[in-house]
Order: sequence, then structure tokens, then C-alpha cells
Amino acid sequence: MSKYPVTFDEYDRYCKEKGIKKPGDRGWGRGRKPVINVSWNNSIKYCNWLSEKEGLPIAYYKDGSLLDENNRKTEDITRVKGYRLLTEAEWEYSARGGNKSMGYKYAGSNNLESVAWYANNSGDVTHELGQKRENELGLYDMSGNVWEWCSDWYDEKYYSKSTTVNPYNKGGSNRVDRGGTWGHSATYIRVAYRDYNSPTTTSIDLGFRIARTVF
Repeated sequence: MSKYPVTFDEYDRYCKEKGIKKPGDRGWGRGRKPVINVSWNNSIKYCNWLSEKEGLPIAYYKDGSLLDENNRKTEDITRVKGYRLLTEAEWEYSARGGNKSMGYKYAGSNNLESVAWYANNSGDVTHELGQKRENELGLYDMSGNVWEWCSDWYDEKYYSKSTTVNPYNKGGSNRVDRGGTWGHSATYIRVAYRDYNSPTTTSIDLGFRIARTVF
């Protein structure tokens, strides 16, 4: 799992190589700031590009389905070898600190100021990654700064009926995003808070983080 959300530097490199338009930064700056204005659909294209660049099988079919190492559709994330978005379950488990969790309300602390850019301290802009304290797993900016797309479709009641090991919701009309943003109050920055958007949505407070299964 990446320590940080994808940056403008990383996404701009992808756009240049593919010859596509770069997403706008609202005049806030690019570089090490989290990329914004990228839809779910375009975030998985980035994942596939990076997989191919590193000689890995791609993780997503064109309809958004996951693909295993043999290019077959799968719902088993342990069979997906290429770069992909985190599942919602992976995101929350990681934000909570995984097997090192201290049970914090936010990713790395109960003191929101120490780990997140949010409405009270952001100045209504995104900030360079890694300036706040990391969580128990050494992951940065999982609370605040920008929402992070997850791989799953959103279902309000999914976890009351899902499997308990590697749950992955395969159907719906909106994709999950987690983590809260530079513009939200503390309530929305909690690691337990869930949100969603259409996979075509782009926004000034919505980015993504990537992961891959190690075989």
C-alpha cells in the first residue's frame, strides 16, 4: 500500500506519457500535493497504466471489474496482482492501524490536529503530503486532505451481510470514498465515516491511494 495518496507529480507523469489532459489544481499548486479532480474511472486507468509500466498484469477490466493474474474477472482481491485501489475494508483496517491499532478515532491519533488537514486548519486548500503525523502502520494523510476512492461499490447495509474475510462489494451505482477532506469538520474525518460518489465524479477534494497484493 502506498504511504501517501497519489500526487500531482505522479499523475501528471501518467498524463504526459498517455497524451491526455492533466486535471486542474484550482491554482493551489501541484508537485507533492494530492492529485484532485480525478474520477474513479480515471483512477483505475492510472492503476492499469502503472501496472503495465512495471510489467504486472492489469487489475481492472474496462467495466471496472477486478482481474486476476491470468486476466480473468475475479472478486477475490488476493488474486489481483496489478496496482489497484484499496477495498473499503482494506482502507478502514489500514486507517485504524491494522494489527498495530491503538483504537484511535482518526488515522493515527485522537488529536485531529496532529494527523489531518481539515476545516479548522487547512485554510480551505489541499496540502503537501506527509506533513502531519503518520498512523500506526506508517501511512500518511488517511484522515483529511482529500477523500480517497476505494475499489468497492457503495451499499449502505453491505457490512451487515458481507463475508468477514476480505469483503468486496461488487455491485451498485456509486463507488466508495473514505477519509474526509480539507473542508470537512471532525465528524467526517473519523475513520469510521463512509461516503460515496458516482464513478464519473471529479472534485476538488477527491483523490486516491493505490495498493497491490504481494504474491
